[in-house]
Amino acid sequence: MIQYLHLFQGSLFAYTSSQYDFKSTSLVLSRSCYSCSYYRKCAKFHCYGSFRSSWQGAAELTNNAAEGSFKDKNCDRGNSFPHIQTLQRFPKEELYEKVVMVRFDSSILLQELLDKHIPSISSALFTIQYLYEAGAKVILISDWIAKGNSKLLLVDDVAEFLSSLLQLKVIPAKFISVQMQFKMEDLQEHDIILLENLSYFKMELANDLDFAERLSSGVDIFVNDSFSLAHKILASTVGITRFCHACVSGFHFEERMLQLKKVAECHKNPCVAIIGGGNLAKKAAALHFLASTYDYIVFVGMMGFQIMHALGMPLPLNLVEHGALEEAVEIIRYAKSRSTTILLPRDFLCANNQYPELMELFPAHGILHGWAPIDLGPNSLDEIASLLPKCEKIIWIGPSKFRLSDQDTAGTSKLASMLDNLSKSYCDILVVGNVACEEVIRISKSASAYQMIETASVVWEHLKGRNLPGLMALDRAYPYVIDWHTVYSDPARPLAVDLGSGNGLFLIGLASIRKDLNCLGLEINKKLVSGCLDSTRQSGRKNLYFIATNATSTLSSIISSYPGPLVLVSIQCPNPDFNQPEHRWRMVKGSLVEAIADLLTPGGKVFLQSDVEAVAVRLREQFLNGSRGKLAVCEDEKTLNHGGWLKANPFEIQSDWEQHAVARGAPMYRLMLSKVVDC
Repeated sequence: MIQYLHLFQGSLFAYTSSQYDFKSTSLVLSRSCYSCSYYRKCAKFHCYGSFRSSWQGAAELTNNAAEGSFKDKNCDRGNSFPHIQTLQRFPKEELYEKVVMVRFDSSILLQELLDKHIPSISSALFTIQYLYEAGAKVILISDWIAKGNSKLLLVDDVAEFLSSLLQLKVIPAKFISVQMQFKMEDLQEHDIILLENLSYFKMELANDLDFAERLSSGVDIFVNDSFSLAHKILASTVGITRFCHACVSGFHFEERMLQLKKVAECHKNPCVAIIGGGNLAKKAAALHFLASTYDYIVFVGMMGFQIMHALGMPLPLNLVEHGALEEAVEIIRYAKSRSTTILLPRDFLCANNQYPELMELFPAHGILHGWAPIDLGPNSLDEIASLLPKCEKIIWIGPSKFRLSDQDTAGTSKLASMLDNLSKSYCDILVVGNVACEEVIRISKSASAYQMIETASVVWEHLKGRNLPGLMALDRAYPYVIDWHTVYSDPARPLAVDLGSGNGLFLIGLASIRKDLNCLGLEINKKLVSGCLDSTRQSGRKNLYFIATNATSTLSSIISSYPGPLVLVSIQCPNPDFNQPEHRWRMVKGSLVEAIADLLTPGGKVFLQSDVEAVAVRLREQFLNGSRGKLAVCEDEKTLNHGGWLKANPFEIQSDWEQHAVARGAPMYRLMLSKVVDC
């Protein structure tokens, strides 16, 4: 054994050979490893399994890989998040007396050993306390299983547990049934209600929209504070957002989202990613991204064996992941092209399959048949310990645990201890995964020094470049703070907003006639907005401005900061397909209608028109039914035709599409609504 270990005095493996030149990647192995004695000693392992066991095989696969095959896959993950509306940015005064449903993270708040001083737990509790103090009627929903806390099985027990945490009375609700009839009178008596365990309902996992609609019955605002489920499509995280006036992230969700963004950023160098776990084939896209971003990738789990296999090292068949060879070879090639160092374990503590109590150290290239790795060896851990102090940023995803071992490993504890020593320095440390986070919390004297994301699945999905459904379902927020004093000469003037302003003809005409108004166009087409802004600058108008944004989701966050009153909102000739349920991108949604009704000053107007009658009818129904009685038709019968539409454009200013429709003789269906004064 000592002779074997003596061969590996280089960096955890540093593969450098004339045949497989990885000098730049420092997949670097001591050249003494290519001695004849090495191959003679290893030759007997070549018979185990149908895997490539020669360096030439790996080289052939590498040379056949297309250069740049992954160039387009490694986008900037750090900038891939949409700008969502958060509880922190949501006007606090709008929470008063509103029914707010919070989807909380049971894995955070129902832990057996719960420390309220840990940042993630503190922020999760703060979301609920913040809503309560703002005067909201809070409904809590979640799913929980016995292994989280064996004492918390019934909703009564969980409500009592949460009451002790929050120091507030949480009332268990037993009225959920298949019909989901919600007793709103219960909210008049109690401020915080906990609904039954959602894991009992199959409709939750199926994202059943009928179930989601019943779940949200009577709810004004939805707060998603369960980031660990952001990668899943559930009725309580995705479906429910279609039926609430506003859908925002809680403080815990926002905190975790910001930490996830940091995973993809490496502003400090060198950066190291310590990777545990298995399933390399499924995580290949994520590993490519890490190879493009980090200086070092250190494998401490089953995925390391797949890299060894791709390099032609002899391994027992049960350590080889089926279908991962080609992906592993491509990762090696890509790491070389990016000058990224891949470090692999060089020894393992193994248990005998027949006599599990029998332990022995083996070099990575020489694990004997009948032995299974259960932990990293001392030389591997020493090598990691010598690398980490050189790095300014460390991300640790998953423990040093192997699929053939069900027991906790000392390697995980030692890694946690290494990070604990570094946490007192300038090093940025992010820990991912339940096992790794729990070990860090157990060992560390100051858990607040770490950034932690308990659910690794969310991180892997993000690193693969996939959208997170629970995140994408939330309302959007305009990402920038608008300096209205720079935009307009007098930001206290009444504001007129045109949604989907196109090339700006309507607003340009309105701004020139109504000098007492400030006019704002919101348009998703950036090229059209750029042209409108150029025209505005050339004209010198200081009561006209345009913003490139999706007005459907950002209207509230933009207009809520405007210092003057909102007196007019116009929607003119939206896409005729917007009213089809399958078109999720349709402009007019229930949340937009409610936002307009809330933002308008009493007496403010909503102008709707379309050259397609079905669209106009749908608009009228949405605004009259969806405004909760705040909007009403404000024209008398003299100005309306037999269909109840305005006979003429009240502004006498035509949009570009209206001009086109009128020129071809098409009728226009127009309607003016007004906000009820006593709203």
